[in-house]
Amino acid sequence: MSNVIVRTANNVWDWFNERAPGFMPVYRKHMSEYYAPKNFNIWYIFGVLSLVVLVNQIVTGIFLTMHYKPSAEEAFASVEYIMRDVEWGWLIRYMHSTGASLFFIVVYIHMFRGLMYGSYQKPRELVWILGMLIYLVLMAEAFLGYVLPWGQMSFWGAKVIISLFGAVPVIGNGLTEWIMGDYLPSDATLNRFFALHVIALPLVLLLLVVLHIFALHEVGSNNPDGVEIKKGPKGNRWSKTAPADGIPFHPYYTVKDTFYVVAFFVLAAFVIFFAPDFGGWFLEHDNFVEANRLVTPEHIKPVWYYTPYYAMLRVVPDKLGGVLVMFGAIAILFLVPWLDRARVRSYRYRGLLSKLLLAAFAVSFIWLGKIGAGPGTDPVETIVGRFLTAFYFLFFLTMPIWTRIDKTKPVPDRVTTHD
Repeated sequence: MSNVIVRTANNVWDWFNERAPGFMPVYRKHMSEYYAPKNFNIWYIFGVLSLVVLVNQIVTGIFLTMHYKPSAEEAFASVEYIMRDVEWGWLIRYMHSTGASLFFIVVYIHMFRGLMYGSYQKPRELVWILGMLIYLVLMAEAFLGYVLPWGQMSFWGAKVIISLFGAVPVIGNGLTEWIMGDYLPSDATLNRFFALHVIALPLVLLLLVVLHIFALHEVGSNNPDGVEIKKGPKGNRWSKTAPADGIPFHPYYTVKDTFYVVAFFVLAAFVIFFAPDFGGWFLEHDNFVEANRLVTPEHIKPVWYYTPYYAMLRVVPDKLGGVLVMFGAIAILFLVPWLDRARVRSYRYRGLLSKLLLAAFAVSFIWLGKIGAGPGTDPVETIVGRFLTAFYFLFFLTMPIWTRIDKTKPVPDRVTTHD
């Protein structure tokens, strides 16, 4: 019986290869013959988890669109219908809403790992740029999706964020009306946001993800030591021409990644089943109330993953200045590959100054997120927010100086876990 199954599988595989001969070389290049450094640690799992959450968002989003109605009159009721009357609709909706927050958690950790191990340095500048474009599109995608449930925070959040474009000189007011399609968020706003959220931006996101992976596999993955395994000795048990410190991505890392993915699913399930709103951080309580343009929520604030940038916007007294600071905080991340002048990639081999500054940067970003999630009425918080915003920009603007003067340790010729 087993021989019959094996022969049948081989016949199907041969039939497929005859009709799609280009598939196998692509599979080998990106899976079985893609040699990744053998010293990957847990920090390198978050790229895979990002891909897993992306698939979750697409699949659950497809099911949600089957029942959602992009109309100011029906949007909120359609979400309630999904939650109450559609079989397993509540689970699909919570998987999607929780997935959005989990997406940003793994992406932020993925970006921090890139900063920590210098994964943006030559020859991986394009990998970093594509990753930042993914982050930018993801922020836009999440904002559009946040408006669709048409709750109180959806409506007023959309109004506040879109009104920021009114700070643009000369064309600001016209640009704001053009984006909303009206003087206030309305049917026109929902329809265009729905189209962009469901069709346009997911296509752009998928294209960027594919390009990101292809660019990464072209130059090879970085590792915790920052050692270029392609420039090291050649020959391992799988190939005489492959890097000696590399192992095939499949099956070795696919099996390892599967374990972490399952663990991630377990953690996500606890959140989805027991705390889908996560105390108001993943789903604001005001968003369980239908949008009312006559009633303003006590505190208008974005979801947690926007709050660091929202804090920067809020602590600047001038509206145009705040908008420039907020968008500048994102834009400056694109320049990191050219701002970092360190002689070594990994923070394992950098000096105390670099480590302290990176840790302070992480703390300041989280602190800004806490300030942005607050009411914004405390003058002490405003002063602290201005200091943290200044530090955020100084961290990057002075990076060419402190990365060059900081002491470094000798980098090993090979990864530290080789046989």
